[in-house]
Amino acid sequence: MRQAKVRELLRSRQTVSIAELATMFGASEMTIRRDLNRLERTGQVRRTHGGAMPADRMVFEFDFAARRRANCRAKQAIAREALKLIESVNRVILDTGTTTLELAHCLKGFSGLTVITPSLAVASELQFSEGIQTVLLGGLIRRGSPNLSGTVTENVLDMFAVDIAFQGADGIGLDGALYTADMRISRVDQKIRKRAERTYILADSSKIGRTALARHGFLQQVDGLITDDGIDPEHKGRLEELGANIVAVPSDRYTVRNNQRLRVPKE
Repeated sequence: MRQAKVRELLRSRQTVSIAELATMFGASEMTIRRDLNRLERTGQVRRTHGGAMPADRMVFEFDFAARRRANCRAKQAIAREALKLIESVNRVILDTGTTTLELAHCLKGFSGLTVITPSLAVASELQFSEGIQTVLLGGLIRRGSPNLSGTVTENVLDMFAVDIAFQGADGIGLDGALYTADMRISRVDQKIRKRAERTYILADSSKIGRTALARHGFLQQVDGLITDDGIDPEHKGRLEELGANIVAVPSDRYTVRNNQRLRVPKE
């Protein structure tokens, strides 16, 4: 319990001293040192002279959790809308991103489904789902990221053909350009679209009108964008004039629940 509270304290602090923790918890400094040593052995904090600071792993966990919470209701609504496209398919690719992760969460009650993913987070979400066969692509683990990329990932993708793929986006330009913050991920994104009969982008409205480091395609090259109704009507109209298919769903309609609809594999 004390160690968990130390982790929680370091969410908002860059460093904390042993003396401060001892006073806060009414414990001896020797006890606090043992706590910090245990946390350091598991990669959760980094010891400093007289105290501790967040470890890289801990910073990443907090950052990822914060990104998952951002625009949470919109992401839930987008994921539930995307479920409608999975009713009659058996093979799916779920790309990286917190919105595709939300979709993975909704898939837990499905059966007869194969999900292929380069995302450690998606694979972890689905690993105990008895009705889903989860295929984690190989590849390079990027420091500070739960996603796999690189030549191995791209080559392994060539083994598969799927009914539908769902991808996220770090930004969607008003010219329809799709952006990611990592150049290595952009190559994987391009390969995923080649292996799928249909591809949909799942992105909340905050991503529209933004750019990121690497452009990897255009909305006009995919089957549709599923976003929330916070999208600027002018932006939506502009993208549709360019040929984009956009579905904007109310972001207050859904709450997080495991999907309970069971699916039977095709004969």
